[in-house]
Amino acid sequence: MKTSLAYPSVYLAPGDFYFATGPTRMSTVLGSCIAATMWHPERKIGAMCHFMLPSRRLRYAELNGKYADEAFELFIREAQAHHTLPGDFQVKLFGGGEMFPQHHKPTSITGVADMNIEAALQLAARYQLNLTAQDIGHTGHRNIIFDTWSGNVWVKHQPLLLRHP
Repeated sequence: MKTSLAYPSVYLAPGDFYFATGPTRMSTVLGSCIAATMWHPERKIGAMCHFMLPSRRLRYAELNGKYADEAFELFIREAQAHHTLPGDFQVKLFGGGEMFPQHHKPTSITGVADMNIEAALQLAARYQLNLTAQDIGHTGHRNIIFDTWSGNVWVKHQPLLLRHP
């Protein structure tokens, strides 16, 4: 992404987590994954994660941003390391778009997108985070841009066009 801003720009790939202590533009592209943005309105610091799955079976010593529970734990640790309370951040959730809706039958098991949405909402509640906005679910992908100097998040959602036989 080309920008004329004098601020750093960070692109998050699936599984990435980034905490910015200065003006930064973060961006990512989501399908069934979820991005959470966390912004401290007084300190103008914030984070973004791009997780792929709710959790993993085995826990390792090093946290991995690919998993919702571990990405949220990374955020909690960074907030504390920067002498802030996690509840003082404004949290926004994006993504969880069903990418293959034509393959789901009404009786099928829950898809990854739905599991990711459920995990994000449960973790926000567990950590008593200030959830101020969400654009989650439906079909298709989303482009996300988050600016830590303002807390603004731009979302471009491209739903899937479903073809009926």
